[in-house]
Amino acid sequence: MGSSDPAAASENTLVSPNTVGLTTTIPVEVVLAAGLRPLDLNNAFIASGRARELVAQAERAGFPENSCAWNKGVYAAARALGLRRVIAVTAGDCSNTHALIEMLRADGVEVIPFSYPFGRDKRLMQLHLEDFACSLGVGLAAAEAWKRRLDAIRALAHEIDALCWREHRVRGEENHFWSISCSDFFGDPAAYEARARNFLAQAKDRRPEAPRLRLALLGIPPICEGLFDFLRSRGADIVFDEIPRQFAMPYLTTSLVEQYLRYTYPYDVFGRLEDIRTEIGRRRVHGAIHYVQSFCFRHVQDVLIRRNLDVPLLTLECDRPGPIDGRTHTRVEAFLEMLSEGVA
Repeated sequence: MGSSDPAAASENTLVSPNTVGLTTTIPVEVVLAAGLRPLDLNNAFIASGRARELVAQAERAGFPENSCAWNKGVYAAARALGLRRVIAVTAGDCSNTHALIEMLRADGVEVIPFSYPFGRDKRLMQLHLEDFACSLGVGLAAAEAWKRRLDAIRALAHEIDALCWREHRVRGEENHFWSISCSDFFGDPAAYEARARNFLAQAKDRRPEAPRLRLALLGIPPICEGLFDFLRSRGADIVFDEIPRQFAMPYLTTSLVEQYLRYTYPYDVFGRLEDIRTEIGRRRVHGAIHYVQSFCFRHVQDVLIRRNLDVPLLTLECDRPGPIDGRTHTRVEAFLEMLSEGVA
């Protein structure tokens, strides 16, 4: 990936000039309407093949060790890729995003803010979308046209999800990949669509392989590696992947305002819980794993999620990227054994 030094990345730009980084899922329709290429920096970081190195680079740049590794990875990925512009969510995502913005701006990166309105206020969402579109030099009508285009593409991710939990022709890790990639559609929705259609054609020809234990994965995407493989080796699989499913905008909506008000991730945990309880029942989930990232404010929500679920729940916490460790193996295995005792 060019220079290993983020500070030198501007000399080795690895992305096109019209690429704009995203710190999380945002109204990508506006970005596409502006003729820009979206790049989810979380995906770029974790798929880089050197995620641990990128975290270390951010720490050398000044990020403290006792801060979120996802946040550090986003910063280092943006610098290593030589990005000139980044869209950052200032309300509705990570509580450390403001400090991330300051670090990026100090490095000469243009940061374009977007915020989700507290309390799902419809009027404020309309204003925030209009301001965001204005900052990119485009009108909302063009973005609404992109919504209709992306609705058809997101429907492919929804179909892949159904093949996972309903027909068992798609593995949990595959479903995770296609859903989470809806944050930026690989920067090229047409390419995403072509690849997803090809994957669906192959998946539909597979023999169903129903897991003995049906699990939900709640919370932000895990930074650790190997969780899906380990679960499958023990006869379990993820049939409800909460946040990646939300990235694919699973609800039928008629406007951008409605779509991003129904999107649960940026808002309070109670809206998430309503969705979680519905899907756990519909997908016949035996137990849930709640992933929490070290030093993340969402860790506090674990107690509320635990209080409001009717299925057994295991909380897993990780700090840095890398394979899941022996302690995590032991805890997950014990949890699965406990669940097995209650499954005929």
